[in-house]
Amino acid sequence: MGEWIAVYMQVATAYIKFRKDNSTRPVPPSPSPDDKKNKQTTFLGVRPVISATALVVCLVLIAAAFSLGLYFTFQKKQVRIMQSGLNINLRPFSYQELHEATNGFTEELGRGTFGVVYKGIIQNGSQVQVAVKKLRCVKQDGDEEFKAEVNVIGKTHHKNLVRLLGYCDEGQQRLLVYELLSNGTLASFLFADVKPSWGQRIKIAFGIAKGLEYLHEECRTPIIHCDIKPQNILLDDNCTARIADFGLAKLLMMNQSHTHTAIRGTKGYVAPKWFRNMPITTKVDVYSFGVVLLEIICCRRSVDVENNCEGKAILTNWVYDCYQEGKIDAVLDHKTEALHDKKNLEKSVMVAIWCIQEDPSLRPTMRKVVQMLEGVVEVHAPPCPSSYTSSA
Repeated sequence: MGEWIAVYMQVATAYIKFRKDNSTRPVPPSPSPDDKKNKQTTFLGVRPVISATALVVCLVLIAAAFSLGLYFTFQKKQVRIMQSGLNINLRPFSYQELHEATNGFTEELGRGTFGVVYKGIIQNGSQVQVAVKKLRCVKQDGDEEFKAEVNVIGKTHHKNLVRLLGYCDEGQQRLLVYELLSNGTLASFLFADVKPSWGQRIKIAFGIAKGLEYLHEECRTPIIHCDIKPQNILLDDNCTARIADFGLAKLLMMNQSHTHTAIRGTKGYVAPKWFRNMPITTKVDVYSFGVVLLEIICCRRSVDVENNCEGKAILTNWVYDCYQEGKIDAVLDHKTEALHDKKNLEKSVMVAIWCIQEDPSLRPTMRKVVQMLEGVVEVHAPPCPSSYTSSA
């Protein structure tokens, strides 16, 4: 072993020893062939890991880029829908899609004030039959009507309302896509040669009342339908009444009690004060319901100009006269089983007369109408609806 020399440093107390041959440590031995082989094996094992990691990173980047592309496409679509003022929860259709779904708008189901309804079939996992309402192109009022109807119906959900499935807002085209109900309108059901049973009539009337109660008092923003009539009531497979056609519906803001609107409703179902440019409240729908309730009870139209019997042309006047004279059975087809349910018959007629009061303040709310029909609230004798009845 070589000779060691000790050096003392005063700056810091330390001793350093080193060999005279200036080597501080032994020279490490050269690696053996086995060590080189092990290192090469380790390197070769790492290469696949690096390659796999790089591939995963590339796939993640591609997926992220694809997702971002979809996101921005979706956002653009959402912005377009929001800018059009439409409810984004509804399915948007292109005009071409609905043109194909209706086979070129060939099978017409009905016509209304603002457009024509066609039968169609859409793909939604399976084939679904729909009713496509093609609105007439009206530059100002038509556009506002469309946006109002889509936003209103899209936010409602009740078993007695027709469900809106989607819409088309493409250029000048404005279309609405509804669920298709198999039994058609209440008008075709009531005024056919074969009349519905008394039980069916009561069920339908109560369903309409519940639907209106929901629109008036259970929606976040109260809704006035403004055109309740048998043609705007549809029936499903179970003859459950569904209120349709919200084209005339007006929203009541939470801090308002009434709204003004242009006169559009159907004559015979519209309260008299509407024609005097008076404020429109939910009591407008109550009046219309009263007329429809009488039509359901009697299975005849509200106005029958061809009726040769004196005093029977106007249903509301004639029914009140029969009620006042104690001849309520006269309003019925004598074959109906309602003759064996006179208590329920009289109650229904009295509720209808309360609803058609000329003074809106005398008309009950739809919630009270429902309670009276259920028997929860007693129905008192109604006054004469107006000075226009023949018995006044």
